[in-house]
Amino acid sequence: MNNVIIRSKDELPLVLDVKDIKNILGIGINQTYELINSNQFHYVKVGKRIKVSKNEFFKWLENETKTTY
Repeated sequence: MNNVIIRSKDELPLVLDVKDIKNILGIGINQTYELINSNQFHYVKVGKRIKVSKNEFFKWLENETKTTY
C-alpha cells in the first residue's frame, strides 16, 4: 500500500484525484469511488480521470464533520 502523509491542505494540488481523496480520508479505493459516485460533492471527468476541486472537497468534508458529530 502506498500511503502518502499529508501534513497540510497547502501541500495538495488545487485539483484532487481519486488517490488524493483516498489518502486524505484514509479509506480504501472502493470506498473512495463509492463516495465520489454518491454525488455528495461536485466532480468532473477528464477522459477517464475523476477530478475534484480541493476547495469543494474540503468544504464538503468540513460540513460532513459538523453534521456527523
